[in-house]
Amino acid sequence: MSEAQPTERKNAPSSNLWVDVGPIAIWILVYNVGRRIAKDDAIYWATGAFMVAAVIALFIAVREQKRIPPMLAFSAAVVVGFGSIGIILQDPIFIYIKPTVINFFYSVIILLGLAFRFNVWKFAFGSMFTLPDEIWTTLAIRWALWFQFLAFLNELLWRHITDTVVPESARWFAEFSITEDIWSNSKLVLIFAAMAFMVANFPLVRPYMDLDKDDDDEAKTDKVVDKE
Repeated sequence: MSEAQPTERKNAPSSNLWVDVGPIAIWILVYNVGRRIAKDDAIYWATGAFMVAAVIALFIAVREQKRIPPMLAFSAAVVVGFGSIGIILQDPIFIYIKPTVINFFYSVIILLGLAFRFNVWKFAFGSMFTLPDEIWTTLAIRWALWFQFLAFLNELLWRHITDTVVPESARWFAEFSITEDIWSNSKLVLIFAAMAFMVANFPLVRPYMDLDKDDDDEAKTDKVVDKE
Protein backbone atom coordinates (compact mmCIF):
# COMPACT_ATOMS: atom_id res chain seq x y z
CA MET A 1 0.00 0.00 0.00
CA SER A 2 1.91 3.01 -1.23
CA GLU A 3 -0.90 5.33 -2.28
CA ALA A 4 -1.46 8.53 -0.36
CA GLN A 5 -4.54 9.18 1.72
CA PRO A 6 -7.42 11.14 0.16
CA THR A 7 -6.59 14.81 -0.07
CA GLU A 8 -9.64 16.00 1.89
CA ARG A 9 -8.54 17.43 5.21
CA LYS A 10 -10.09 15.61 8.12
CA ASN A 11 -11.08 17.27 11.35
CA ALA A 12 -8.28 16.92 13.85
CA PRO A 13 -9.22 16.11 17.42
CA SER A 14 -8.79 19.16 19.62
CA SER A 15 -5.69 19.28 21.74
CA ASN A 16 -6.24 19.36 25.47
CA LEU A 17 -3.48 20.20 27.91
CA TRP A 18 -5.06 18.06 30.61
CA VAL A 19 -5.09 14.98 28.38
CA ASP A 20 -1.50 15.55 27.27
CA VAL A 21 0.29 16.38 30.51
CA GLY A 22 -2.35 16.69 33.25
CA PRO A 23 -1.93 13.24 34.82
CA ILE A 24 1.87 13.54 34.90
CA ALA A 25 1.64 17.00 36.46
CA ILE A 26 -0.73 15.64 39.12
CA TRP A 27 1.65 12.75 39.79
CA ILE A 28 4.65 15.02 40.31
CA LEU A 29 2.71 17.48 42.48
CA VAL A 30 1.10 14.86 44.72
CA TYR A 31 4.28 12.81 45.05
CA ASN A 32 6.44 15.74 46.11
CA VAL A 33 3.83 17.12 48.53
CA GLY A 34 3.16 13.62 49.87
CA ARG A 35 6.87 13.04 50.36
CA ARG A 36 6.87 15.81 52.99
CA ILE A 37 3.81 14.41 54.78
CA ALA A 38 3.59 10.66 54.24
CA LYS A 39 7.23 9.99 53.34
CA ASP A 40 7.44 6.38 52.01
CA ASP A 41 3.69 6.26 51.35
CA ALA A 42 3.93 9.19 48.93
CA ILE A 43 4.25 6.75 46.02
CA TYR A 44 0.77 5.40 46.81
CA TRP A 45 -0.70 8.88 47.17
CA ALA A 46 0.70 9.83 43.79
CA THR A 47 -0.50 6.58 42.23
CA GLY A 48 -4.06 7.08 43.45
CA ALA A 49 -4.13 10.65 42.17
CA PHE A 50 -2.60 9.54 38.86
CA MET A 51 -5.26 6.85 38.44
CA VAL A 52 -8.05 9.39 38.89
CA ALA A 53 -6.34 11.88 36.56
CA ALA A 54 -5.83 9.21 33.87
CA VAL A 55 -9.51 8.25 33.92
CA ILE A 56 -10.55 11.91 33.72
CA ALA A 57 -8.17 12.42 30.78
CA LEU A 58 -9.74 9.44 29.01
CA PHE A 59 -13.26 10.82 29.49
CA ILE A 60 -12.18 14.23 28.20
CA ALA A 61 -10.58 12.64 25.12
CA VAL A 62 -13.71 10.56 24.43
CA ARG A 63 -15.92 13.64 24.72
CA GLU A 64 -13.72 15.69 22.38
CA GLN A 65 -12.95 13.01 19.80
CA LYS A 66 -16.39 11.34 19.86
CA ARG A 67 -14.69 7.96 20.07
CA ILE A 68 -12.58 5.90 22.47
CA PRO A 69 -8.86 6.57 21.75
CA PRO A 70 -7.45 3.01 21.86
CA MET A 71 -3.94 3.89 23.05
CA LEU A 72 -5.15 6.24 25.74
CA ALA A 73 -7.73 3.67 26.87
CA PHE A 74 -5.02 1.02 27.19
CA SER A 75 -2.81 3.39 29.16
CA ALA A 76 -5.64 4.21 31.55
CA ALA A 77 -6.40 0.50 32.01
CA VAL A 78 -2.77 -0.32 32.85
CA VAL A 79 -2.49 2.69 35.16
CA VAL A 80 -5.60 1.67 37.08
CA GLY A 81 -4.75 -2.05 37.05
CA PHE A 82 -1.12 -1.93 38.13
CA GLY A 83 -1.76 1.04 40.41
CA SER A 84 -4.55 -0.79 42.22
CA ILE A 85 -2.40 -3.88 42.69
CA GLY A 86 0.49 -1.80 43.99
CA ILE A 87 -1.72 0.05 46.47
CA ILE A 88 -3.56 -3.04 47.69
CA LEU A 89 -0.39 -5.09 48.15
CA GLN A 90 1.61 -2.06 49.31
CA ASP A 91 4.27 -3.06 46.79
CA PRO A 92 5.72 -0.18 44.75
CA ILE A 93 7.36 -2.51 42.21
CA PHE A 94 4.00 -2.90 40.44
CA ILE A 95 3.97 0.89 40.13
CA TYR A 96 7.58 1.04 38.96
CA ILE A 97 7.06 -1.44 36.10
CA LYS A 98 3.88 0.20 34.79
CA PRO A 99 5.66 2.54 32.31
CA THR A 100 7.63 -0.43 30.98
CA VAL A 101 4.44 -2.37 30.26
CA ILE A 102 2.73 0.56 28.56
CA ASN A 103 5.65 1.58 26.37
CA PHE A 104 6.64 -1.96 25.42
CA PHE A 105 3.03 -2.74 24.49
CA TYR A 106 2.83 0.35 22.29
CA SER A 107 6.01 -0.67 20.49
CA VAL A 108 4.90 -4.26 19.94
CA ILE A 109 1.45 -3.26 18.69
CA ILE A 110 2.91 -0.77 16.20
CA LEU A 111 5.48 -3.22 14.84
CA LEU A 112 3.02 -6.14 14.71
CA GLY A 113 0.58 -3.92 12.86
CA LEU A 114 3.21 -3.05 10.26
CA ALA A 115 4.07 -6.73 9.88
CA PHE A 116 0.42 -7.39 8.97
CA ARG A 117 0.17 -4.31 6.73
CA PHE A 118 -1.87 -2.32 9.24
CA ASN A 119 -0.42 0.99 10.38
CA VAL A 120 -1.57 1.57 13.96
CA TRP A 121 -0.04 5.05 13.96
CA LYS A 122 -2.03 6.05 10.88
CA PHE A 123 -5.19 4.56 12.40
CA ALA A 124 -4.70 6.49 15.64
CA PHE A 125 -3.64 9.84 14.17
CA GLY A 126 -4.83 9.75 10.57
CA SER A 127 -7.51 12.31 11.35
CA MET A 128 -4.84 14.90 12.14
CA PHE A 129 -2.70 14.81 8.98
CA THR A 130 -2.92 13.87 5.33
CA LEU A 131 0.27 11.93 4.62
CA PRO A 132 1.48 9.32 2.11
CA ASP A 133 1.58 5.79 3.47
CA GLU A 134 5.38 5.66 3.35
CA ILE A 135 5.54 8.67 5.68
CA TRP A 136 3.07 7.06 8.07
CA THR A 137 5.28 3.95 8.06
CA THR A 138 8.39 5.98 8.85
CA LEU A 139 6.61 7.73 11.71
CA ALA A 140 5.30 4.43 13.06
CA ILE A 141 8.77 2.87 13.09
CA ARG A 142 10.32 5.91 14.75
CA TRP A 143 7.69 5.96 17.48
CA ALA A 144 7.96 2.21 18.02
CA LEU A 145 11.70 2.66 18.60
CA TRP A 146 11.02 5.61 20.90
CA PHE A 147 8.64 3.52 23.00
CA GLN A 148 11.25 0.75 23.18
CA PHE A 149 13.77 3.28 24.42
CA LEU A 150 11.34 4.51 27.10
CA ALA A 151 10.65 0.94 28.22
CA PHE A 152 14.37 0.20 28.47
CA LEU A 153 15.03 3.47 30.30
CA ASN A 154 12.33 2.76 32.86
CA GLU A 155 13.73 -0.71 33.47
CA LEU A 156 17.19 0.76 33.92
CA LEU A 157 15.94 3.32 36.42
CA TRP A 158 13.54 1.40 38.63
CA ARG A 159 15.89 -1.58 38.98
CA HIS A 160 18.47 0.73 40.56
CA ILE A 161 16.24 2.42 43.13
CA THR A 162 18.10 1.73 46.35
CA ASP A 163 15.98 3.45 49.01
CA THR A 164 12.87 1.24 48.76
CA VAL A 165 12.04 -2.46 48.39
CA VAL A 166 13.77 -3.18 45.07
CA PRO A 167 15.92 -6.28 45.67
CA GLU A 168 19.64 -6.26 45.03
CA SER A 169 19.17 -9.09 42.51
CA ALA A 170 17.11 -6.82 40.25
CA ARG A 171 20.02 -4.45 39.62
CA TRP A 172 21.92 -4.55 36.34
CA PHE A 173 24.89 -2.45 37.41
CA ALA A 174 26.26 -2.60 40.93
CA GLU A 175 27.82 0.86 40.75
CA PHE A 176 24.62 2.61 39.60
CA SER A 177 21.93 3.69 42.05
CA ILE A 178 19.13 6.26 42.23
CA THR A 179 16.41 7.23 44.71
CA GLU A 180 12.68 6.87 44.32
CA ASP A 181 12.51 10.67 44.18
CA ILE A 182 14.66 10.68 41.05
CA TRP A 183 12.56 7.97 39.41
CA SER A 184 9.30 9.77 40.21
CA ASN A 185 10.42 13.21 39.08
CA SER A 186 12.08 11.88 35.93
CA LYS A 187 8.58 11.87 34.42
CA LEU A 188 8.86 15.64 34.08
CA VAL A 189 12.09 15.29 32.12
CA LEU A 190 10.45 12.69 29.87
CA ILE A 191 7.65 15.11 28.99
CA PHE A 192 10.19 17.55 27.57
CA ALA A 193 12.06 14.69 25.90
CA ALA A 194 8.85 13.56 24.19
CA MET A 195 8.19 17.11 23.02
CA ALA A 196 11.72 17.30 21.61
CA PHE A 197 11.16 13.99 19.81
CA MET A 198 7.94 15.30 18.26
CA VAL A 199 9.73 18.46 17.10
CA ALA A 200 12.49 16.31 15.59
CA ASN A 201 9.86 14.51 13.51
CA PHE A 202 8.16 17.71 12.36
CA PRO A 203 10.34 18.17 9.23
CA LEU A 204 9.04 14.83 7.97
CA VAL A 205 5.43 16.01 8.20
CA ARG A 206 5.82 19.69 7.35
CA PRO A 207 5.88 19.45 3.52
CA TYR A 208 2.53 17.68 3.52
CA MET A 209 0.99 20.23 5.84
CA ASP A 210 1.88 22.86 3.21
CA LEU A 211 0.26 20.70 0.52
CA ASP A 212 -2.89 20.45 2.62
CA LYS A 213 -3.00 24.24 2.90
CA ASP A 214 -2.59 24.59 -0.85
CA ASP A 215 -5.40 22.07 -1.43
CA ASP A 216 -7.69 24.03 0.89
CA ASP A 217 -6.89 27.32 -0.85
CA GLU A 218 -7.52 25.72 -4.25
CA ALA A 219 -10.81 24.30 -3.07
CA LYS A 220 -11.92 27.73 -1.83
CA THR A 221 -10.92 29.29 -5.17
CA ASP A 222 -12.90 26.67 -7.08
CA LYS A 223 -16.00 27.44 -5.02
CA VAL A 224 -15.68 31.17 -5.77
CA VAL A 225 -15.32 30.43 -9.48
CA ASP A 226 -18.36 28.17 -9.42
CA LYS A 227 -20.45 30.92 -7.81
CA GLU A 228 -19.38 33.36 -10.51
